[in-house]
Amino acid sequence: MRELTAKSLKLNRDIARMLPEAMEKDRLIKIGYGAGGDLKPRNGEFGVITHLPPKSRVLILGDLGECVGSMNRGGSVTLEGGCGSMLGAFQHSGRAVVERDVGDRAGFHMTGGTITVHGSAGREAGAGMTGGALVVRGHVGENVGAGMSGGTVIVMGSAGSNPGAGIIGGKIVIAGSCPPPGPGASMRSITDSEIEEFSVYLEPLGLSVGDDALVLVAEDGPIPDISPPKRWISEGFENIGIFPSATDRLPEHAQVDSSTNILPVGKDEGGLVFGIPWLIDSDDGSTLDGPQFSGQPAMVRKSPRENDLLLVGREGLVGAIDNLSNCSGLILDLVDLPYLNDAEIEGLIVSLTSTMDDSSLVLLRDGVERVEHLFRLVSELDLDGAVVDAGTYGGNRAASALPRIGLAARAMDFESQGRSIAIQMDKAPSPEDLVIAASAGCSFLVGPIPENCDASRHLAELDSKFRGWMKEIGISRVSMFSRRNLRAMDMDTAAISGLRLVGFERPLPMWLGN
Repeated sequence: MRELTAKSLKLNRDIARMLPEAMEKDRLIKIGYGAGGDLKPRNGEFGVITHLPPKSRVLILGDLGECVGSMNRGGSVTLEGGCGSMLGAFQHSGRAVVERDVGDRAGFHMTGGTITVHGSAGREAGAGMTGGALVVRGHVGENVGAGMSGGTVIVMGSAGSNPGAGIIGGKIVIAGSCPPPGPGASMRSITDSEIEEFSVYLEPLGLSVGDDALVLVAEDGPIPDISPPKRWISEGFENIGIFPSATDRLPEHAQVDSSTNILPVGKDEGGLVFGIPWLIDSDDGSTLDGPQFSGQPAMVRKSPRENDLLLVGREGLVGAIDNLSNCSGLILDLVDLPYLNDAEIEGLIVSLTSTMDDSSLVLLRDGVERVEHLFRLVSELDLDGAVVDAGTYGGNRAASALPRIGLAARAMDFESQGRSIAIQMDKAPSPEDLVIAASAGCSFLVGPIPENCDASRHLAELDSKFRGWMKEIGISRVSMFSRRNLRAMDMDTAAISGLRLVGFERPLPMWLGN
């Protein structure tokens, strides 16, 4: 773990430890100020002072990194200094004040509360916001309020190019110089009623806007309806066959171990144990409370059990903090999040993992078309693994995902680093699917429970048939599966999967596998 990451985690944990007593006694938590009045400013910590609860108050001195005060849930944070990008991002309510300059995307996707920047802000201030108010006393960069659908942005200085690009709701007030509005935005003079309306945010700061201020709003006319494409798998592993290796099958009385143990990188305890290498994909962990599910972890979006991984996307960022100490780890869903750079992703991870045990798992999820970028992030951020969605927006044959995953894992040397790889399917897995995923080098497969089935009976049958395959192939542990046990059942599948065509003992030159 990098030193700065460790410092950031420690700061968050120290604040969390002090919060209960401070809130009970209505005290301000002060960071960066010594007991004797000496100053000890912080430097570079990121993803800190996040998820503040109502009535909490924090004052901090220093120049910090990304995601400061993000996912605020009603608390108050004041930074006597400056910070990097995504100040107060995804803020739900509460208040954030920064005395100096901030980076890009201040108030990114905020839904409520207020953010005040006494210096200037970078690009895309208030981008994607749906509510609340962002006040910048200085200047802002390009694309201020881009894509916002509600709330108010007030800029006392000048604005960069393309202000309000893609705005569909809310208002952007520019008191200084303003270039022509961006696509989808219109510009007009401020009204007297708006001057009074915005005084609620400005008067406490000793500020006001005059009648020469400009207001940017969405252009008149229908709001374009944008429906994101869906990911799906057009064909699963139906055309991949399973073939025993040259070794003999195991005798009937032989014991096989179908379990899989996923450990955090660099640790020999914690993590997850799977009865079979299947991570159940379920919206709600509370629906998996029967004894038949006790040994089978799940990827859930809410109410995780102790052995579940919480999938955290855009809607779950604010509330995730309530559940992360009660489960085995998190999967940050890059598919569902807006674009974030590497530092911002790490900032979110630090903020979310501050309440987690060191032995918990942290994984990233993204689509197979971005698997190289996904694996690079996992390696550089020193995370425990990745979940690769085999579907694509145009529909995908799952067999074509296997060589891409394998080559990317080899390039990043995942095996020697002890990082886990999962492939996600959109249908309930068969025993053969689990064998194929394990043989292709995946630690486990992610998929839903079949609809309208007896879950207990289904799990028992899946376990029995998976063990049967292990005996037939001649292996006693899941880690012994290999690509040698797989064959493409037709030429087309051989070409896209890199597997040997059934009937051939040597791969042709265009095939990637062995």
